Amino acid sequence: MPTFTKQNTLTIIAPNQFIQYGDTLVSAAGTFEAGFFNFGDPQRQYFGIWYKSISPRTIVWVANRNTPVQNSTGKLKLTDQGSLVILDGSKGIVWKSNSSRIGVKPVVQILDSGNLVLKDGNNTENFLWESFDYPGNTFLAGMQLKTNLVTGPYRYLTSWRNPEDPAEGECSYRIDAHGYPQLVTEKAARFLYRAGSWNGFLFNGVSWQRMHRVLNFSVVFSIQEFSYQYEALNSSIITRLVLDPYGNAQRFQWSDRTQIWEAINIRPEDQCDDYALCGINSNCNINDFPICECLEGFIPKFETKWKSSNWSDGCVRKTPLNCLHGDGFLPYTNMKLPDTSTSWFDKNLSLEECKTLCLKNCSCTAYANLDIRNGGSGCLLWFNNIVDMRKHTDLGQDIYVRLASSELDHKKNKRNLKHAGTLAGIIALLLGITLIVIVTSAYRKKLGCIKKLFHKKETEDGDSATIYDFSIIASATNHFSKRNKIGEGGFGPVYMGTMVDGQEIAVKRLSKTSGQGTEEFKNEVKLMATLQHRNLVKLLGCSIQQHEKLLVYEFMPNRSLDNFIFDNRRSKLLDWTKRLEIIDGIARGLLYLHQDSRLRIIHRDLKTSNILLDIDMIPKISDFGLARSFMGDQAEANTNRVMGTYGYMPPEYAVHGSFSIKSDVFSYGVVILEIISGKKNSGFCDPRHRLNLLGHAWRLWIEEKPEELIADILYDEAICSEIIRFIHVGLLCVQQQPENRPNMSSVVFMLKGEKLLPSPSEPGFYAGRNNTNSTGSSSNGCSINEASISLLEAR
Repeated sequence: MPTFTKQNTLTIIAPNQFIQYGDTLVSAAGTFEAGFFNFGDPQRQYFGIWYKSISPRTIVWVANRNTPVQNSTGKLKLTDQGSLVILDGSKGIVWKSNSSRIGVKPVVQILDSGNLVLKDGNNTENFLWESFDYPGNTFLAGMQLKTNLVTGPYRYLTSWRNPEDPAEGECSYRIDAHGYPQLVTEKAARFLYRAGSWNGFLFNGVSWQRMHRVLNFSVVFSIQEFSYQYEALNSSIITRLVLDPYGNAQRFQWSDRTQIWEAINIRPEDQCDDYALCGINSNCNINDFPICECLEGFIPKFETKWKSSNWSDGCVRKTPLNCLHGDGFLPYTNMKLPDTSTSWFDKNLSLEECKTLCLKNCSCTAYANLDIRNGGSGCLLWFNNIVDMRKHTDLGQDIYVRLASSELDHKKNKRNLKHAGTLAGIIALLLGITLIVIVTSAYRKKLGCIKKLFHKKETEDGDSATIYDFSIIASATNHFSKRNKIGEGGFGPVYMGTMVDGQEIAVKRLSKTSGQGTEEFKNEVKLMATLQHRNLVKLLGCSIQQHEKLLVYEFMPNRSLDNFIFDNRRSKLLDWTKRLEIIDGIARGLLYLHQDSRLRIIHRDLKTSNILLDIDMIPKISDFGLARSFMGDQAEANTNRVMGTYGYMPPEYAVHGSFSIKSDVFSYGVVILEIISGKKNSGFCDPRHRLNLLGHAWRLWIEEKPEELIADILYDEAICSEIIRFIHVGLLCVQQQPENRPNMSSVVFMLKGEKLLPSPSEPGFYAGRNNTNSTGSSSNGCSINEASISLLEAR
């Protein structure tokens, strides 16, 4: 972590004035300051810029990033000739500004945008030099990324080598000037990720749902230059984009409430963002399985490799194009457009003219509009193979892919059959109107029953949930389109929706093949209608229409915890402070269920995928379909219908069907160890000792090496002891015998360090090579299967 001292504060540097270690240069409104700092080694000094009032200090720019001052006598000085230089007491000049113009009475200031500028004293609007022209790893509001379309890139981000070495790393974030300009992340001249090409609103590979609410993006596109910048819509918003050493572009926003930088966006976001993951002539759809598919009219180049999920060779045409005898085009909607580095474009052509031009060129394989505003304009053409196209999640673009006429005829015949089926369906619908009238009374009885249920709760607790009309939810979710699908669980698929008033919702739709059914649905409605806690997801209402059963929840933009901790890229968004806060938040939610709510509630399916994260990364326990409530002094129960998820079940429940509040404590302990290690209990197998995660954590604990369990995310010594205490608590929670596990009230105190921790013993479901596990059965190794149990007769 950078270290600083402060002695003198300046707002301006005049010729022959200087700043040395301990002095700072502060912007007029006090937003930014600049000065010398180091990363713990006083013999390596850097001059940089950081936010003045944000702690810990956040560096946004470093002048001498490649040439640190080798002692503590470094100085930043403005010379008589109007150059800004950094002097090393023993080596002389180690860095200087590339000021090409000389001004009258020049001065140096730092602006409230974070831009360090060298001004002409007689014309303060005339910048002789500015730090924004030489970006580091941080993209600030008002800064521009520029590419000269004639000579190539000349203003872009470069990563640091590592978090404590700001020297230029291997990754860059730039505008690629080949073909139609596009925003890319590169490593050693190889694309890692494409944000796509500009379509008038945004780069077409970037999600727009959240960014447009806080930021305004703009582009200047001329014959000679392409430049890109953003501004915050509200001056109170403090945001920055950082290119990390691994090539991830992360956008952070400062929260005054939590006093931390909150990650609101990361690119690449998922597998489909990996450049050319599916090879040529293919489409990537993160909501499908498998995620890669050949475009219509194409087949895998190597079928065997494709089936084994090796998609790198891509797809080839089934039928060659016949340029002389006519080809056609198949439209794809809501797409991230393919790589445009070998494309051709014209801003003035219409879409129809674009199509005609493509047909005249036998190498042309696809076309699209350049600009999607006002109905679309401009022409963009691709030639030969296309690569890196994906289905977009919100604001995609239309593209037309060239096919042989015979392939289009085949597609047309399939469509006609589909239309015939639709017509038959309409006839059947008309014939079924009479039946609808008959079943309406039964439906009303069902609806009345649910209304009565909510009325009872309203009387007792003063709380209720809304009953929605099915058509309203269908409309909000775009009729449950794949585009709106955000996940799937034991209950069924989950969709994102937007109500007419703009409220975002998450809708769980009971699947016909789900092991859960009406009882679980009613159970979740009855419980969730009365539960109100910061760490529980909020049920907004439900909908029942014939065989359709829907649960409507508040929408969690960051989805579930497992999407972060088990993903190599997104896991880096959760620093240790945030991880420990999430562990604490889950504990408080469980404490409410077990002790503070009107009923004592056992969740029975606590796992990382059932922990949702809101916009502020606050954890919220969800999915109460399997939950059970206890009255009075009841503490435990038994069932012949064991339901839940392997890897999170305690031994007494999985084997004997016995459950209590200590069942949730066991599951919570597994979640703690998964959050800290970044590994799944059921998916992890220690290759040396053939241990699952619980066994691996226990082995490291008894060998006094618990720090080896900690995920590969940077932490300082101050927080290390706290992480180890959380590991200790996790091991106490997964004890074999329920009576040896703490209750959630004790857990909350343990996490705070306010309670003496007893020594843990061997955990339940401890699996080791040639060992007997704690259930009493022989174990030849650890399982790598995590399966949801829908029905299991307990012994």
